[in-house]
Amino acid sequence: MSQTASQPANKLGIIVNPMSGRDVRRVAARASTSAHHDKQQLVTRLVLGALENGVDKVYVGNEPFRINERAIEGIPDKNKVEILNYPLHHSAKDTETLTELMWSKGCRVFIVLGGDGTNRIVAKSKPDAVILPLSTGTNNVFPFFVEASVAGAAAGLIASQTMDFQNHCDRCKQIKVSVNKRYQDLALIDAVLLEKDHIGSLLPFAPNKISQIYLTRAEPASVGISPIGGYIMPCNAEDHFGVMLDCRGKTVHNLRAPLSPGLYGDISLSSVEKMSIGQSYSCRAPGILAFDGDRTLTLNEGDDINISIRRDGPWVINPQKILETAAQHGLLVH
Repeated sequence: MSQTASQPANKLGIIVNPMSGRDVRRVAARASTSAHHDKQQLVTRLVLGALENGVDKVYVGNEPFRINERAIEGIPDKNKVEILNYPLHHSAKDTETLTELMWSKGCRVFIVLGGDGTNRIVAKSKPDAVILPLSTGTNNVFPFFVEASVAGAAAGLIASQTMDFQNHCDRCKQIKVSVNKRYQDLALIDAVLLEKDHIGSLLPFAPNKISQIYLTRAEPASVGISPIGGYIMPCNAEDHFGVMLDCRGKTVHNLRAPLSPGLYGDISLSSVEKMSIGQSYSCRAPGILAFDGDRTLTLNEGDDINISIRRDGPWVINPQKILETAAQHGLLVH
């Protein structure tokens, strides 16, 4: 890379998905709503935590609800925060554009407020970024549930290079998908093959439409697709493998899992297999492939689909580990 995360910058980008925690899944399930005021308060605490821990410049975006603008009103050192303006499309394109704009400003470390899907967009755009994912979405496995002041401090320690990301952060696993030998897309947590479904739907997956599941993390203490694998073959972020599930064929496992907060479904599995890192696996067609909850790719009869799990995603800041290590090395005492 001509520019890498290791270059000195002391800059931090905070990417807010204003629509995370507010979509139609709250009608179909019983998920909590993430209000704009709540996000505003999160951003305020993130900025303060980062500035207290060595960051010289924080960049935020001009999202349509003025979350960031209100978040920085009246804070000390407001001059160290810049709101970046860019054309709004009110879609995932905004996250992609903002990530690119912050990167051009020298940001290599990002806090991402959103769910698995929002972080997936950042990962696709900048796989060499260093990110701290903070949950404000629905079926979240990838982001952390942590107080924003703590998250801001941890990101600040990395962005200011008080702590080196290569020594204290790990690259995340990703699911890579190719169709007819051409790379198509990726997922951070799950890729799900759906039958008789359609692109663009935001409703939770109907259990009887789920055909195959590929997971980087199969966590029983989660909601969504991940616990389907987690109930049988647990796999976390550190484990050097993934999990592949088949829902068509002779049933060997029956389970009932929370496919969305408060919304349970019955799942029948014909096989559960461990996926080796780097090995390619076949996916059948036709169907719709959904990545981290977003129905994205149409597969046609006769397509050659290959899926693999690789540890080549963004570097991830674990706030608890970062602050514990910082304390052990006396970095929090001045």
